[in-house]
Amino acid sequence: MAIEYLKRGKPEVERSEEDAKVRSIVEVALADIGARGDAAVRELSEKFDNHSPPSFRLSPGEVEALMNRVPARDMEDILFAQKQVRNFAQAQRDSMLDIEVETMPGVILGHKNIPVQSVGCYVPGGKFPMVASAHMSVATASVAGVPRIIAATPPFKGEPNAAVIAAMHLGGAHEIYVLGGIQAVGAMALGTETIEPVHMLVGPGNAFVAEAKRQLYGLVGIDLFAGPTETMVIADETVDSELCATDLLGQAEHGFNSPAVLVTNSRRLAEATLMEIDRLLTLLPTSDTASVSWRDYGEVIVCDTYEEMLDVADDVASEHVQVMTDRDDWFLENMTSYGALFLGPRTNVANGDKVIGTNHTLPTKKAGRYTGGLWIGKFLKTHSYQKVTTDEAAAEIGAYCSRLCLLEGFVGHAEQANIRVRRYGGKNVPYGEAAG
Repeated sequence: MAIEYLKRGKPEVERSEEDAKVRSIVEVALADIGARGDAAVRELSEKFDNHSPPSFRLSPGEVEALMNRVPARDMEDILFAQKQVRNFAQAQRDSMLDIEVETMPGVILGHKNIPVQSVGCYVPGGKFPMVASAHMSVATASVAGVPRIIAATPPFKGEPNAAVIAAMHLGGAHEIYVLGGIQAVGAMALGTETIEPVHMLVGPGNAFVAEAKRQLYGLVGIDLFAGPTETMVIADETVDSELCATDLLGQAEHGFNSPAVLVTNSRRLAEATLMEIDRLLTLLPTSDTASVSWRDYGEVIVCDTYEEMLDVADDVASEHVQVMTDRDDWFLENMTSYGALFLGPRTNVANGDKVIGTNHTLPTKKAGRYTGGLWIGKFLKTHSYQKVTTDEAAAEIGAYCSRLCLLEGFVGHAEQANIRVRRYGGKNVPYGEAAG
């Protein structure tokens, strides 16, 4: 195996040090919110966003006024994107069936898919107003039938972003708050004097938001660990350096810590892409951000074979994986660890981020090894049930249960089965002894 790095990002030890600082800041902030509620939320909002309105929750009149500021074409585009997201979410929901089966005569088992009863949707927007994130979380939760959906987004340039608020409202949010960062997810999960806590938090965010969700997990459910965006391009000589460089930098502009990785079996393409990235960074309006991400987190990896490319890709487990090769479907069939795949040169990650219909809230930091992204199923809880409908079944299953309980030493458990064997099977089973 010959895998060569033409460019590496920051060493792992430096990344770990940054993570430790974030953990400490978040821990202190969440403890403060838990202790002081609204007062702490207001102080954090003033500190981080310079935002302290009379109420963080928008009134129906304020929502309507903001929506009236959205140009007609923008509103049309928002509605088109939400339609795509809703259509795919509904198709996913239709695939999730309640079931009931008779596994033996008189024994009926089943499960029901029940919506989570309250969800807090975080929509990033301090640096870029993430209109699309409202579709991905709020609209998907709405399709799932969640009865209480609250949404929070930071102010953009000192005020609510009209397009984001419109997307939240049209998506189905019941409560909308102009709150950002740790204070938003902390308030939604912990609750304050004015915000009733939710059962689950969803949505992407920066490192502080992702860490806050991690620390709150258990008290509330979360969709997944969706921190700073990551992208990978898997390419061979069927595509050119301009396409590869554009797709890498298109995600690197998200923030200062957005990993972008090229994996290729062509040294020529790798070297040309490095040069093309340098050229594009002189033209890209967001190069002040993208250049830092590329400098600190960009990588170019040259492999000998497609099998090596596959191994590297599964090891990195990137959030977004753009595949542009002569065997895209082979990667679809064989890749096991990623957030979402974007197959072929005609598609791209921005499609998934904004409009095509798949969800853009995806696993980062190798979480793709054990979970997929946000989807309709994350808002549904699959609960099982059982019922025994005949005396014969109660006695038969009870006898097995009794013996298996005593095998483990659980006498009380066994008696739960034995009493039913006595009542429904007519057998005299002494207390504490196995039936049958």
